[in-house]
Amino acid sequence: MPQFSKYLPARFRADTTIIPVVRLHGAIMSGGNQFRQNLNLAGVSNQLSRAFSDKKAPAVAISINSPGGSPVQSRLIYRRIRDLALEKNKKVIVFVEDVAASGGYMIACAGDEIIADPSSIVGSIGVISAGFGFVDLIEKLGVERRVYTTGKNKSVLDPFQPERKQDIDHLKDLQLEVHKTFIDLVKTSRGEKLAEDPDLFTGRFWSGISGLELGLVDELGDLRSVLRARYGENTKLKLISAPRGLFGRRAPAAGIGLGGEMVSGVLQEGLNSLEDRALWNRYGL
Repeated sequence: MPQFSKYLPARFRADTTIIPVVRLHGAIMSGGNQFRQNLNLAGVSNQLSRAFSDKKAPAVAISINSPGGSPVQSRLIYRRIRDLALEKNKKVIVFVEDVAASGGYMIACAGDEIIADPSSIVGSIGVISAGFGFVDLIEKLGVERRVYTTGKNKSVLDPFQPERKQDIDHLKDLQLEVHKTFIDLVKTSRGEKLAEDPDLFTGRFWSGISGLELGLVDELGDLRSVLRARYGENTKLKLISAPRGLFGRRAPAAGIGLGGEMVSGVLQEGLNSLEDRALWNRYGL
């Protein structure tokens, strides 16, 4: 029978180690549609559950390529990975592709180890809020903005109205709270591995080489080489893909006119795309 083992599927061979791989790619935002897939818990929960359900796998590999985004979704994904790792008693090895920054680095901290390419971008442990202001634009267009609220703070930071100092101060207070949560998570995850550096939690980001010196990552390398070196040349990587419909992604519905809701949706999607692009551009990508 041994001579026939090479014809068996990899999962049935005694000399083969299967490592499930989950690739987390993109800006971290809630929601999403058929045109653009965001990285969030709802979108990756099924993949993570399937990856950790492999009883024979000694570890689960997470490949991250994300410039960050929503701190809430980042922490939810982090928490889901750690809960599954404890529940299934699996080691988690995180591999950084181009970038694991801000929320992307928060997710990376779910790994028992973080391995990056020398040229990867890591860190950016900070909080940022960004948006657009259209006050002058709507004046030039002759558009009148009408807002009715039952609370004086209900229209805080409305992009069609001038900024107010008290609104900005309140936003910065919120950012400080979120930043502290981020810092505590990194310190809990990385512990004594972290170097004493005054810029570590200022939002600065580094290459994989500098990240290794600072304790933000544990090793330099790539997914395939590292896993084969640890688990043998017969190690097979099993990519856990997101589920798709019968014909792949759903196509946009036909026959929808450009009504008010559609125009609003197109405008919002355009702004989301600009925000997405701005996240990547911060790191030269």
